Amino acid sequence: MSLTPEDADPSEQRAVARPTAANAQPNRVTFNRLELNRILNLYGRMVADGEWRDYAIDFLKDRAVFSVFRRASEVPIYRIEKDPRLARKQGMYSVISATGLILRRGHELERVLLVIDRKLAVV
Repeated sequence: MSLTPEDADPSEQRAVARPTAANAQPNRVTFNRLELNRILNLYGRMVADGEWRDYAIDFLKDRAVFSVFRRASEVPIYRIEKDPRLARKQGMYSVISATGLILRRGHELERVLLVIDRKLAVV
């Protein structure tokens, strides 16, 4: 007995047409848990000091971006980017200011974030 298109379960047809989550995700660059933990610790300290108020995370095909805002309606004051294409060259991590100036770039996230952390130490 063969099934005609009218007899087939519609959920099976949708499942075949829809791409699986496993196929869609490897095309994106993401922050791993340790990287995100370090960034969010810095973000929490800056929020506690009243410097930052909002953030956004974008996982793109070529890079991951953590944007920091003073107010949600403004442009980001800092962008922390991870671009794996630069891993063997200048380093895959970078901190970029609101004007587009690259403040620091390197191979280790901890060292790159010091450019933002040091601004807290100045009194």
